[in-house]
Order: sequence, then C-alpha cells, then structure tokens
Amino acid sequence: ENEIAYQDYTYAQDDNADDTFNCGETENQRVAPPPIVEENKQVTNEDEKLGTDEAPLIEYANEPLLPLVDACAPLNDILHDLSYYINMALEETPEEPSDGLTIDESAAIRLYTIEWAAPHRSLYSMLNYTLKNCSREDLRPYFRYIKLFLTALVKLPCCPPLTVWRGVTKNLSADFPPGTRVTWWAFSSTTTELTVLENNMYLGTAGARTLFSVETINGRTIRAHSHFVTEDEILLLPGTHMIVQSQFSPATDLYIIHLKQVIPDETLLELPFEGACLYPKIELPWYRKKRFVIPSALFVIVCIVAIILGAVLGLRAANKEPPYMFTNPYPSGTTSDIGSFPISLVSGYFNDDKYVDLAILNSGDQSIDILLGNANGIYSTPTQTDTGTDPVFVTLCNASSNTSYLIVVNRNDETITLLNINKVGTLDYVTDFAVGMGPISVVCGHLY
Repeated sequence: ENEIAYQDYTYAQDDNADDTFNCGETENQRVAPPPIVEENKQVTNEDEKLGTDEAPLIEYANEPLLPLVDACAPLNDILHDLSYYINMALEETPEEPSDGLTIDESAAIRLYTIEWAAPHRSLYSMLNYTLKNCSREDLRPYFRYIKLFLTALVKLPCCPPLTVWRGVTKNLSADFPPGTRVTWWAFSSTTTELTVLENNMYLGTAGARTLFSVETINGRTIRAHSHFVTEDEILLLPGTHMIVQSQFSPATDLYIIHLKQVIPDETLLELPFEGACLYPKIELPWYRKKRFVIPSALFVIVCIVAIILGAVLGLRAANKEPPYMFTNPYPSGTTSDIGSFPISLVSGYFNDDKYVDLAILNSGDQSIDILLGNANGIYSTPTQTDTGTDPVFVTLCNASSNTSYLIVVNRNDETITLLNINKVGTLDYVTDFAVGMGPISVVCGHLY
C-alpha cells in the first residue's frame, strides 16, 4: 500500500484500486473511497500548488448571507450525512460566540474543523480539494457556505505579522525557486510550533520532507470557534499571495522554503461584505500622522529667522556699495517626478560615469527611486524598486571599489533590505535581514 495525501488527510491506497476523484462527482457517486489512516491533521500534507483554475475567487460574494443549514443545502448530495455534522456544529456553538460572531458564523468555522467518520471525506477536505484542483464552476455548490465561512473569518482579528510553518512529505524545492510568486488557493492550516511537525502524524523525522516557513500578515486564529479546542492553528485565506525568499537543506531529505506574504496587485479574493478587511490596517507612526503639523511649524520658524536676518543684514549693507552685481545668480532649476512621501535620500556614483546620482526613499509608495545624473545637471526619469512595509531610512554602503549596496530600513516589517547597485545604476534585490522592533536607522562600516 502507498500513502497519498490530501488537504488534511492521509489515505492508504491499493495500487490496484481505482479511487480517482473527479471534481464533478458527489460523495455518493464515488465507489469505495480509501480508509482514512490518520485524522485531524491540522497542518496539510498535500502538494502546494496554484491549482488548475487560477481565476480569482469573486462570484461567491454575490450569494446571500444565509443560516448555516441553508448555506450548506447545495452540498447535501456532495458530503455524506451533512445534516448530522451541521447539527453537531450548531450544538457545540455557544449562544453568544466570541469575536462578535453570530451563532451561524461561529458554527460555520466549527463545521470546517470537524472530521467526518471514516471512510468519508470531511467538508474541509472536499472544499480545499475543489478550490485547488477544479474550476470555479465546479466550486459553485460551495459558494453559499464560503460566503458564510469567509464572513465569519474576516470578522476575526488578524494575527500580528508572524512566521508560521506548514509541511509536505516530499521534496518540492525544485518547484519554488527564489523570486517566484506563488498563490495558495485553499484555506491553509498552519502552526506556530515547529516541534509539532516532528510528530510522525505530520512529517516525522525521516524521508523526503519540505517545510514552508511563511511570513504571514493576515492569518486568523480559529481556536475559539474550532471543534478541537486544544488545537491552536493559524488559518490562511484563499488567494494568499507570496514571494519565495530563499530555500536551503539543513539535513538529508529535509528542505526549508522561506515564503513572504505580500498584498497582491490585483484582487484574488473578493470581500465577503462591504467594509470587510482581508488585511490589517497599517498604523502610521507619529511622525507621519503629524506630517502636516511638523512642516508648518518648521516653516514658521524659518520665516521668523529669515526676517530677523534680513533686517540685520539690510542695516549693515545700507551704506555699502556692492563691488559687483550678479546678472543671473540662480538659473532656473529642473524637477523630476518621484514617488509619494519621500522621506530619505542618499547620493553617490551609481554607474560608471562621473556624475552624481540620487536614491530617494518613498514612504508612501513603499519604493525607492534611482535618478541618474548627466553632464547637463539634469536627472533621468527615475527607475523604481519596491521595498518592505513602511520604509523610513536608506543609506549607501560601498563594500568595495566595484560593489555598492543600498540598505533600506523597513519599520513595520522589522527588517532591513539589501539592494545591489549594478553597473547601469539599477537595483537588484539581494536579501532581507530581520531586526528588532521599530527600526529607524542603519549605518554601514567595517567592524574590525
């Protein structure tokens, strides 16, 4: 017998048996499904992939918000004995659920966590398999449940940015080269406790294994609404978009892939209701909240000083004839468009010419602009590179005569980003380094 893995199940499969699951089949149509070997697997053991249908999850949001029984009605022919498990979820739900959820919303989360009796597949197994492997049209019977489920999940507070773990019992390192953008379309269970994955029920300590280390920004803790009240899992929503940061193999047959969640440029998951928040609201630091007050105060002080200096210098120069007059002391300047809320600037020689170049950090855009100078004193159209969240400072580091770096301090990410300046004056991403809380500055030097 071999073991095959689904979203949160491991099955035993006879090589001579045919248990292929087609997206259009119902539970009752599948003949002799394989028995469940190990249940309640809160960390997935299935290949991470984009799925056969990479269309955004949009149309479910048009469904009405219904009680759990009605929301699950289209699934009665798909999931075995569904009404029994719906009643179980509702009976386990308190009259006043936490987090401001209704009874049906809390029960929708609880139903997702319940294990069906063997040999039948649970709701979360069928739902996640369909999300990852079938078309959005095949997903349509789940839309009303997804509407209720996601309405409940987005009402839960986002976990603070943290690293969570997820495991697969095979080597997937070739599928995740650094720099690749990936999207997980299923609801993804993760854990903050790395030691949990060493249990033989999950990854064990032998054989080919891949660990995903995910820097999340909008995971939800569902323990208060789970059937398993002792499980402390972090649930990631469908459409979680990430960039592969790095990977390494610390031991034989063990591969660790570092992923960083980012907010996608386009909508991958529609909001379940108007005003819902999929991602946490970024709190601006005090110096940005008062960005209008501080410049105004400085302007008033500069004006007062200028008036006093003007009066003093005017009296001293009243009886003096200037030895000469400038005809055009200040020629007209030139301007260049850059990003929003520029907050820091460094200058240097970024390419192979002798003209001063500029690097400008834009806090509002979370980007950095490179402006290359020329013989006419005019700067080229800037090239823009993304930084981390809430960048506050940039500095230039000359590692050698031929190698220079820009180092960006990302306050909200609690990281510093290392960017290589290549010979044509553009930037190449090198790596991120985690630092302490609230970094605001960095210096570069030789520590010897």
